[in-house]
Amino acid sequence: MTNILLTGSTRGIGAAAFTTLAGAGATVAGHGSRDGGDTIGADLAAPGAGDRLWQAALDRLGGRIDVLVNNAGVFEGVSPDASAADWAATWERSWRINLQAAADLSRRAVAHFRDRDADAAGVRGRIVNVASRAAFRGDSPNHWHYAAAKAGMVAMTRTIARAYAGDGVLAFVVAPGFTMTGMADDYLAARGGDRLIADIPLGRVASVDEVAETIRWLALAAPPSLTGAVLDVNGASYVR
Repeated sequence: MTNILLTGSTRGIGAAAFTTLAGAGATVAGHGSRDGGDTIGADLAAPGAGDRLWQAALDRLGGRIDVLVNNAGVFEGVSPDASAADWAATWERSWRINLQAAADLSRRAVAHFRDRDADAAGVRGRIVNVASRAAFRGDSPNHWHYAAAKAGMVAMTRTIARAYAGDGVLAFVVAPGFTMTGMADDYLAARGGDRLIADIPLGRVASVDEVAETIRWLALAAPPSLTGAVLDVNGASYVR
C-alpha cells in the first residue's frame, strides 16, 4: 500500500487526484482549509504550516509517507497599479501558498525518504509538484506573482531531482494549462473564454481528470529515469 500526502485535495484538480489515487489503491491523506474526514486542515499561508501539515500527515499515515503531491495553490490577481500594501500582501500570500509551503513539505519529504530502505527499483520516495503553464509562458498582468511562484516550483523540483536521484528520491512536475476548475472558470470568463480557447490547438481546456491521471502515473508508476521531468497538460497551447 502506498501512502500519499496530497495538498489542496478538496476541489478541482486536487479532488480529482484524490479520487484517482485512492481508486488506484493508495492511502491518501488529503489537505484543505479545515479538518474533516480524510482531510487535514492547514492554512498554508501561515509560517510553518507546511511542517505542521507534514507531521499531522505522518501521524495519520502511521509514520510513513511514500509520495508527496504538492497541488495546493491560489490564483488571486492584483493590478500593478494597486497600492503598495495590496501589491505586497498579494505577492506574499501567493509566495507562501504556491511555493514556500511546497518547499517546506518537500524538504521534510526528502529527509523522510532518505532515511529508509529503497524498493526493488531503487526508489525511496516520490515528489509530484503541480506547477502551471504560466511558469514557462508567463500570465496576465495581474498575475506576475503566480507565474513567478510556479517558475520557482519548477526550478525547485529540478534541483531536488538532480540532488537526490542517487538517493532514490524522485521529483516530477505537472504543468497544466487552463483546466476546468473554479480558478480557471473565473479567469476564462473575465478574459473572454472563446478567444483564449482559440489559442489551444486541441480546441478545449484540459479536464481535471486528465491532470489527475498524470499525477497518478507520476506518483505510482513513472520510471525512475523520468525524474526531473515536466509533463505539460495544455492541449499544445504552449510547447517547449
